[in-house]
Amino acid sequence: MGERDLTETIRERYNRTAMYYDWMDRMIPERLRKKTIEQASGDVLEIGVGTGSNLPFYREGCRVTCIDFSQGMLAKAKNRVHLTKVPVTLLEMDAQHLSFADNTFDTVVATCVFCSVPDPVQGLREARRVCKPEGKIVLLEHVRSDNPVLGWLMDTLNPVFLFLIGSNINRRTVENVKKAGISIEKVENVAGKIVKLILATA
Repeated sequence: MGERDLTETIRERYNRTAMYYDWMDRMIPERLRKKTIEQASGDVLEIGVGTGSNLPFYREGCRVTCIDFSQGMLAKAKNRVHLTKVPVTLLEMDAQHLSFADNTFDTVVATCVFCSVPDPVQGLREARRVCKPEGKIVLLEHVRSDNPVLGWLMDTLNPVFLFLIGSNINRRTVENVKKAGISIEKVENVAGKIVKLILATA
């Protein structure tokens, strides 16, 4: 399956799950959302806004552009815009092909997004491209376990999760960030060793 076909397939799955995605999204505790989003400043791009659960945590002074490739998710996010204190723009867009100019944003942020981008390295390269030089890239991501047994189990179950909801549970996102040419400053384990807060610069 080509990138375009795979992207459309995953888009359809997220449109389908938009109605109950908030229930699934509870896997990210509010404290982790707050800790992640509070890293953002200035002109911010949020990749994969989903249903907008991050919106209440942006600090004053931010100007936030949020993208998602799912119309269903964006429709839900629109209902949360009133919960934030900052200007927010919602756009339908594919993380692998951002329509913004180079060096547009002070901060690029994503929470549990690059598990579902068909070509995560390409998506991360786009994040780097649109981030200003020395700008911040802040990622909260679940990754494949380093534990041999748990890692094997995640590999085994991954096709089921990908089919049902369109996300991969065995991505090696820290390695993908490096492959994209992004400079990692800190990787913090925030839920065991499976959920990581990645602080980086473009």
